[in-house]
Amino acid sequence: MFGLKKWRRNRWMKRPFPDDWESILYQNVPYVQHLPAKMQTKLKGLITVFLKEKTYEGCAGLELTDEIRVTIAAQACILMLGVDDLSYFYDELRSILVYPESYVVKIKNRHDSFFVQEGFQKRHGEAWSHGNVVLAWDEVKKGASDIHDGQNLVFHEFAHQLDYEYGATNQVEDQYEDSQFLSWARVVGNEYKKLLTALHKNQQTLIDSYGATNLAEFFAVITECFFEKPRQLKNEHPALYEQLKEFYKQDPASYIKS
Repeated sequence: MFGLKKWRRNRWMKRPFPDDWESILYQNVPYVQHLPAKMQTKLKGLITVFLKEKTYEGCAGLELTDEIRVTIAAQACILMLGVDDLSYFYDELRSILVYPESYVVKIKNRHDSFFVQEGFQKRHGEAWSHGNVVLAWDEVKKGASDIHDGQNLVFHEFAHQLDYEYGATNQVEDQYEDSQFLSWARVVGNEYKKLLTALHKNQQTLIDSYGATNLAEFFAVITECFFEKPRQLKNEHPALYEQLKEFYKQDPASYIKS
């Protein structure tokens, strides 16, 4: 089964990239223009695979278009540019739900065993552990437009998806004995604690303060920083940069200028 999936994906990778998709790609995702030529070619192949396999759903009356599909797929696939073995490619992702703009959800906050407070929360996006990613289209475009601000909704939510599938933050929490994960757990765990300490002291941080919410959000936030502020991250947090470089099999500091 896995051999067939890999074969099929490799076949799709070689298909010509439609001209209208290419126009959307370079207009809506300026990050792509900074990638080396070989990576741009690979990205187009990954986008083709993504659009062949993944399902999109328009929400709140949003009519899906190629612009929406390609723009989202491109950013999701940037995270996967370091992958050479296509036997795996967001395999647990079932669908991408897209709202025209930020949406409101009903939430429950449990304060103790007896008291539950209900309310509403405005969201730009979210990733669910059972294979759905939810995005607000206006925020998708906003995040893609500035490649240096460290704020990219698709990078953030698809980092959560990878976390669910790889267990990246579980490795930090569990402190696995396996030496393959020990360095990752130690470095990411220590950097998370440093962020909490810096914010407690009201210090400015390169890593967005939202990363202090929990380890899962920390991983999503440092992913945004890794891809959009790679040189600053490498200078200020070299050990963390090296761990993310190994995780994503990419070195954006070598081609993304500040």
